[in-house]
Amino acid sequence: MLTLYGVYRSRASRQLWLLGEVGVGFRHISVIHSDRLAQPNATGAPLNTASPEFLAVSPIGQVPILEENGLVLSESLAIALYIARRHGGMLGPQTEAETALMEQWALFAATSVEGPARDIYNTVEIGGSATQAGQAGIAQAAVKLRRPLGQLQHVLDRHPFLVSDRFTVADINAAECLRYAQAHPALLAEYPSVQDWLQRCQSRPAFKAMWQRHEAEVD
Repeated sequence: MLTLYGVYRSRASRQLWLLGEVGVGFRHISVIHSDRLAQPNATGAPLNTASPEFLAVSPIGQVPILEENGLVLSESLAIALYIARRHGGMLGPQTEAETALMEQWALFAATSVEGPARDIYNTVEIGGSATQAGQAGIAQAAVKLRRPLGQLQHVLDRHPFLVSDRFTVADINAAECLRYAQAHPALLAEYPSVQDWLQRCQSRPAFKAMWQRHEAEVD
């Protein structure tokens, strides 16, 4: 059986959304980030990224991790691509060209979108948007996001989804990386086709189920 290590408030959200879409059975082992705990190595501490038991699975100490039939995978977008290929049906690639496009969008999301989007989210989360320095940081991250948002807008002006006009793992990977930028609604409003696409993705029942668990999880 497929085993996924991680929690909803981590990059495991991508795989948990996808697994909800495909309906495949899996074992979910909650592993929280060690920096959420005052004493991650204390007796009785919950399983976390500094726990010896988890480091035996992931020496780098990061989540998510997937195990299936002896295969161990890290890197959240690669895990999602694997699940989609193996278990995802039409959510995964059906041709070599679709495989290439889904890999392209995963790399695009990781290298061009997630970093500045997270910078915006993290600044807003700590109340930085109320400070001059925080506002400057958000503005700088928004500048970095405008080119990738323009690329997404170019595609989504013409198509409802990123690959072959159907919802796929490419949309999950990209939407989850861009989700952090929703902390800056004025920026996303500049790209209405992107905003509409993100709404379509997040309106899906599997996303809503994942998000409900995400919000219920203790920080």
